[in-house]
Amino acid sequence: MRIQRLVLGALDTNCFVVGDDEGGPAVVIDPADRSEVVLDAIGERELAAIVLTHGHFDHLGGVAGLVSATGAPLMVHEADADAVTSTEKNGAAYFGSDVVAPTVDRRLAEGDTIKAGSLVLEVLHTPGHTPGGIGLLGDGHLFSGDTLFAGSVGRSDFPGGDARALRASVARLAALSAGTVVHPGHGPDTTIARECKVNPFFPRA
Repeated sequence: MRIQRLVLGALDTNCFVVGDDEGGPAVVIDPADRSEVVLDAIGERELAAIVLTHGHFDHLGGVAGLVSATGAPLMVHEADADAVTSTEKNGAAYFGSDVVAPTVDRRLAEGDTIKAGSLVLEVLHTPGHTPGGIGLLGDGHLFSGDTLFAGSVGRSDFPGGDARALRASVARLAALSAGTVVHPGHGPDTTIARECKVNPFFPRA
């Protein structure tokens, strides 16, 4: 798996351009802003999909530009699909922003797969930060969105958040293989093994 991280937007959101090792089509995860920068990172590759780990405004500011330039389908979990087109539901209105994304093309659910060349990403439904938060798991890598950060977890006090659901989602991720590399929605990468040792929100035996 080839992974390029771009830090975009006012809240330093991690956008990932992901593909297989053969230089096949790309998948863009959470294009937070500046679609032209994301397009430069994609280069000559086809864009197979744009995937949002959840429907908050700080993860989707570059979606409209990417869709316009490439025609790639936008994919979001079904529980967050309506949020991306609403400034109130995606949180933009609370920050004085008018950022929205186009209508979702594919509504994702637990166990769905996203394929691009030989790359396969499995959808894990991880609600709590938002109702439709997801992780994308493939080839020993987890794109965790704002559910899991290095040393911490996402907030659950925004509209649509659920602290109990978030705890259950984090416990589920804690059970993944220790060697799984975690790519969060903000901040540095980590591993499940490291989080099991240092993350105070991980379940303890």
